[in-house]
Formats: sequence, C-alpha cells, structure tokens
Amino acid sequence: MRCPIPIIKLAKALETNPEVTLLSDDPATLPDLIAWSRMTKNQYSIVGINKYLVKSL
Repeated sequence: MRCPIPIIKLAKALETNPEVTLLSDDPATLPDLIAWSRMTKNQYSIVGINKYLVKSL
C-alpha cells in the first residue's frame, strides 16, 4: 500500500486495539509515522525492517 493508506489503516486499527504492529515496505511510511505520532501523541518503536510497533496513549 502506498502512502497515506498505511497510516490511515493504522489509525483505524488503534480505535479498537491499544497496540498495533504495522508492516509496510513503502519508504514514506516512517516519515509519515513520525509526523503522525507527533500530531496524535501516540508512540511507535521500530522493531525490524519495515516493522513498527505503535501504541495509543
């Protein structure tokens, strides 16, 4: 999926789950995730290549 679909799906998944693993090979995902996390006050961790753990606060 291309930007911004991974972030949109992530936001929707966090509505029902406090923690979500995001897998994305789109190079724009990390910069989008950084900006989105800053704006929404959610936390993320890089757990592998193209793999991110996101926690809602």
